Amino acid sequence: MEENTERTVNIAIDGPAGAGKSTIAKAIARRKGYIYVDTGAMFRAMAIYLLRKGTDEDDEEAIGRDCADADITISYRPVAGSHTPEQRVLLCGEDVTDGLRTEQVGNMASKCSVVPAVRDKLKELQRSLARKENVVMDGRDIGTVILPDAQVKIYLTASVGVRAKRRYDELIARGEEADLDVIAQQIQERDRRDMTRPVAPLTQAEDAILVDTSDMNVEQVTERILSIIKNTVI
Repeated sequence: MEENTERTVNIAIDGPAGAGKSTIAKAIARRKGYIYVDTGAMFRAMAIYLLRKGTDEDDEEAIGRDCADADITISYRPVAGSHTPEQRVLLCGEDVTDGLRTEQVGNMASKCSVVPAVRDKLKELQRSLARKENVVMDGRDIGTVILPDAQVKIYLTASVGVRAKRRYDELIARGEEADLDVIAQQIQERDRRDMTRPVAPLTQAEDAILVDTSDMNVEQVTERILSIIKNTVI
């Protein structure tokens, strides 16, 4: 296990789909003045790198070979008229944030995210960032694989019914059609896949604190985790 010898604070938030990990992680980072590490955006930046190199998206060996020299990190920059800095993703020093959400990038990110060499490369980059900065990182294997020495580990969860209702409400608010029962079934299947996948399965780290958000709103969850941080980090 790689020890965190720097005077930085690392907070790992893991949990199943729909538990509110990203929302809470961003809130914690904002309140603490830490960097929120968007691991999904880092995979998309890797996709841009591979696309620029002309790597065949169906050639896992080529993807594994070509990803080796990618340098991806996250920084914040001031925004005119706002007190909240804007997160930007840097690829080899270039700001590629505005190009992360294209369909082509998304397709390549989906392909490269399952390649072990890519996951190992991004794990290295994410750990490097965590050694230099105070970070909040969320996902499914942060406390167990990416930052096993994080000072604070949270396992955020909620009942399937609550998670399904949250997703249902999001879709309805966007004017999209949704079926609550279908969403619940999809979440259960996603949980099964995440918990049984051969590489970095979703599991609660032995030293993670379980926080069930079923009967809590965002502010209550945020305050609960801030309290845990206060009582844990010296």
